[in-house]
Amino acid sequence: MPVRPAVSEAELEAHLRGICFKTGPPRRIGVEIEWLVHDARNPRCPVEPARLKSAVTALRALPLTSLLTFEPGGQLELSSQPATSLTDCIEAVTADLAQVRPAMLAMGLGLAGHGHNPWHPPRRVLTDPRYNAMETYFDRWGSAGRSMMCATASVQVCVDAGHEEPGPLGYSRRWLLAHLLGAVLAAAFANSPISESCPTGYRTTRQVIWSQLDPARTLAPPPGPDPRTAWARYVLDAPVMCVRSEDGHWDAPEGLTFREWIRTGVPRPPTQEDLDYHVTTLFPPVRPRGHLELRMIDAQSGDAGWIVPLAVTAALFDDPEATERAYRIVKPLAETAGSRPAPRNPLWRHAARAALTDPELHTAAVACFAAAQEALPRLGASPEVRAAVAAFTERYVTRGRCPADDHLDALYAAEGDLIVGKDSQ
Repeated sequence: MPVRPAVSEAELEAHLRGICFKTGPPRRIGVEIEWLVHDARNPRCPVEPARLKSAVTALRALPLTSLLTFEPGGQLELSSQPATSLTDCIEAVTADLAQVRPAMLAMGLGLAGHGHNPWHPPRRVLTDPRYNAMETYFDRWGSAGRSMMCATASVQVCVDAGHEEPGPLGYSRRWLLAHLLGAVLAAAFANSPISESCPTGYRTTRQVIWSQLDPARTLAPPPGPDPRTAWARYVLDAPVMCVRSEDGHWDAPEGLTFREWIRTGVPRPPTQEDLDYHVTTLFPPVRPRGHLELRMIDAQSGDAGWIVPLAVTAALFDDPEATERAYRIVKPLAETAGSRPAPRNPLWRHAARAALTDPELHTAAVACFAAAQEALPRLGASPEVRAAVAAFTERYVTRGRCPADDHLDALYAAEGDLIVGKDSQ
């Protein structure tokens, strides 16, 4: 690792305050989509590391516009470039997927959209030193860390921070909106009710796993009038997950916050590069990286299932009228959330377990999806995208259902068939 100059606590705090919210008119949209990689003939058959390594080599030779990466459990992720419109974002990622899926199929591999692996226990296939350190760190909190690293997948929508000044598109209000609307999105798109072929009791098991991790890096920062100050304090007071040494080793120190690392200079003085990496190891439901990363949506099934959460979120954040309506719709949810931060408050727990069978979340989702549908034509969304949102709304939201309910129905039907079969013998 190249030697870089150490910097002071004041300099690092100023750096954080300067990069967390890059304000201005909302113009860009992005999406990061994860899939579980499985054997194309038998999804229950784990993919061996050698096959995954071959797939990585082949896929990285494709002329993609999105960044392609793999997660520790072998999950494939496509991260779009920032797009200037919802249509441009969808078209770019769709074009990349049109290359990725056939290439995977030619290698006997498929992509499945589940928020949590429904077939296999967590199994890490990437052995990079940083993942070894991450696993060591998370193991101090129990088994949830390995599940998060190796068995979960999401649709992460990225929206601009918004204007500096108050108003529907002001960054402070959008920051609050993201945390309240996040529970509605988690419930509407819940898609992970099964683990190792058994129901977990939750419709988004992925969200429950996140809530079981180290709270100092997975809970939302404390609310307040100045999100920049709150975020900078949150980052510096969070425990350090990994320290890279000059010989290339990664260590997982115990009980060392970044602020303490700055002040003690042990095991070596931290740099701005260390701070920037530290931010990538923090996983609150909404993460400010200049823009806002909304991290609470489960991966979705089907070739184009990711488009609906992207379109709905873009409409509610980037159309001023829809943003104002969404804020009024979800603001009363703050009373249900109470004083505890997401995702460990009652609102988010209801979203994880009950999803849209919860009356309050169902009412909010119906109103928010209606606002999004009205906004999509104003954002220039294609007829196909509008039709996909309308179909999802009719199939799930209106009926108080979510994609997880389809998986549970299929599981219980299969179990019923087995019982009937045994009884008839």
